[in-house]
Amino acid sequence: MAEHQAMPQQPGTQAPRSHQVVKAATAATAGGSLLVLSGLTLAGTVILLTIATPLLVIFSPVLVPAVITVALIIMGFLSSGGFGVAAITVLTWIYRYVSGRRPPMADQLDQARQKLAGKAREMKDRAEQYGQQFTPQSS
Repeated sequence: MAEHQAMPQQPGTQAPRSHQVVKAATAATAGGSLLVLSGLTLAGTVILLTIATPLLVIFSPVLVPAVITVALIIMGFLSSGGFGVAAITVLTWIYRYVSGRRPPMADQLDQARQKLAGKAREMKDRAEQYGQQFTPQSS
């Protein structure tokens, strides 16, 4: 008899049965609606493609070059805009760096510059040592 008594619910345990049923019904309704909408879209696409195919075949000598031209124009404008935004971003970053404000990644740039300068000094010293080693010394 103690087995049939209701135990108090603690956090992290199963939700009540009615809550699970509501969740399942909502999921089934949403899933079914989307499935029906997907089927209608597929049917409409097939019907429109069946109707449009003869027109596409008739006009293909005109449409194919036109589509290629429009695609190239769109890609040109998009890439041009992207390069413009990138250039403005870089120029803004450089302005902030030169004017003394600390833009993002400025510390890494300074560290890289110091490493590069150190390596350049090291290579200069090695070249001088190499040069002294092989130059004839007059006595």
